[in-house]
Amino acid sequence: VTVVNPATEERIAELEQAGVEETDAAVARAKGAFPAWRDVAPNDRARLLRRLATLVEEHGEELARIESQNVGKPISGARGEVGMVAQVFHFYAGAVDKHRGDTIPVAGGVAATFHEPLGVVGLIVPWNFPLNIASWKLGPALACGNTAVLKPAELTPLSTLRLAELCLEAGIPEGVVEVVVGKGSVAGQRLVEHPDVAKVGF
Repeated sequence: VTVVNPATEERIAELEQAGVEETDAAVARAKGAFPAWRDVAPNDRARLLRRLATLVEEHGEELARIESQNVGKPISGARGEVGMVAQVFHFYAGAVDKHRGDTIPVAGGVAATFHEPLGVVGLIVPWNFPLNIASWKLGPALACGNTAVLKPAELTPLSTLRLAELCLEAGIPEGVVEVVVGKGSVAGQRLVEHPDVAKVGF
């Protein structure tokens, strides 16, 4: 995949393109990471998401420059968007331990409802606000104990790839957040049809 700055038409990166095989491998890694991530205590998941939010803040200028160059938008707008990304992860860090079930009195006893993570979720992100929209999808998925395969638009993958690195730096285990860079008609299609993907955010 040739990644360009649409404002200048300058080539800024060359990336290997994910196909069906690479998408399957990413889903398999996310599936393998799911049991351990699901079992992470809510307070520990919240701590990791807070750490991720802090890293986004600390790397804010770097992320804004990546977003500005890859999407071709003014740096001022990109800076504002990165600030919102950090807020999203802070919000979901605070929401982790507030995700409760319901207890409902019924004839002869009580009915209890428990919310449980689904497993691997496929998160497909468009080109115009790649980092922001990735955070809107990734924050709640991780907070609730799911693992994720992010598929950014092949035109604008750079900030999503950097976010995945920051997830690892924050202490989120390998395999919990996977990124596939490829065409929607190939990698995206495989992701939505994959039998081990429990939900798709598009």
